[in-house]
Amino acid sequence: MLSGICLVLLTLFTTACQVNDGPPSPYEAGAYIVNAGTPSAGNGSISYFSRRTTTLTGDIFAVANGRTLTGTVQDYVEVDGKGVILVDNNATGLDRVEIVESGTFKSIVTFQAPDVENPRFVVYAAANKAYVSCWDATLTGSGYILVLNLASRTIAKKIPVTKGPERMVVIGKEVFVGSVGGEQVLTVINTDTDELVQPGIAVGANGNPIALDANSNLWAYVSSTNEMVRINPTSKIVEARLKVGSGPKVLSSITLSADKKQFFFVNSFNDPADNGRLKGETYRFSINDTSIPATTPFIRRLFSGLGVDSGDSRGLIYAAVTPSFNQPGYVLRYQPSGALVDSFKVDIAPTRFYFR
Repeated sequence: MLSGICLVLLTLFTTACQVNDGPPSPYEAGAYIVNAGTPSAGNGSISYFSRRTTTLTGDIFAVANGRTLTGTVQDYVEVDGKGVILVDNNATGLDRVEIVESGTFKSIVTFQAPDVENPRFVVYAAANKAYVSCWDATLTGSGYILVLNLASRTIAKKIPVTKGPERMVVIGKEVFVGSVGGEQVLTVINTDTDELVQPGIAVGANGNPIALDANSNLWAYVSSTNEMVRINPTSKIVEARLKVGSGPKVLSSITLSADKKQFFFVNSFNDPADNGRLKGETYRFSINDTSIPATTPFIRRLFSGLGVDSGDSRGLIYAAVTPSFNQPGYVLRYQPSGALVDSFKVDIAPTRFYFR
């Protein structure tokens, strides 16, 4: 039901790779691109880009299974040889989680409503275990973390959490869970017991964990105060709070570099002088910075998603472009220096990336 995504009309780029319309061979090292699709149209998909051949295969679920995902694709992750796809729909009762073979994308099992409602993010929690953050069916009550046992292909548990659970970061045997429902703390869950660890970490309203950096610190973004917050994940103590820029701009697509020493993020705003058009640029900051002024753009472009390919020795940045909700999107690849490498066409509304 949470299918709307704020994106912007952007200039098209000429593709810099080949497009393969035929059946794919078993997938090797490369990038999965999550394409949300047109809101309410049910045409979300996942594209696959091979590092070795620089070949793009579109809608690989449909290619492998002869049917589409039929919804807005929210997220994708792999857990011990299995891919977990989150599919959201505007209509009640149609949300689901698709489990596929990661090498072929052949469907294995599908979990559906009412067990799955408004799936948001998925993470590898432990061996053969995935956590899925879900809103409740009405969008007004407490959410839950869906625990999937991928060995037995069953739902092991639903862990009740606060309203609007969102991003999750796994550190050792703990999962840190954020939210957008007004909660003041990050929820912590023990992955051995699938139980809450009390108390949570007080960060401010609508905080979401982002990643663990090279110094073993956890970073979270608190949208209510527009701050990046640095946390010691062992002591659960907030060590620093860094205000991001000034004015009404909003952070999105916050992504850690391959060496885990800097973050990239999109800073955007709706321009009232241009009929509320979404505008912005992409910035970066070091994990050792004491402030984030966000005054000099790293890349002078607004993107609908960012990802860093840590499996590639170059540590390339993948940046998603959504020209509109009615035409294919693009992915631009950049060197860590910000130099453009190439670009290629994907499906509608690319938003997230998974690298293997």
